[in-house]
Amino acid sequence: MDWRKIGLFASLASIFGSIGIYFNGDEELGIFVGLWASALLLLSDRIAQMTE
Repeated sequence: MDWRKIGLFASLASIFGSIGIYFNGDEELGIFVGLWASALLLLSDRIAQMTE
């Protein structure tokens, strides 16, 4: 299982989801969800390092 690819797709989903939430009227929640992208990338990288 390639954790880095999973993290990349999860962070992209977070970014696109945050854009959708932001423009549907809940700006604060959209910003909050957008902040998850970097955490998802970092977490997937750490998991990949631990499983090697």
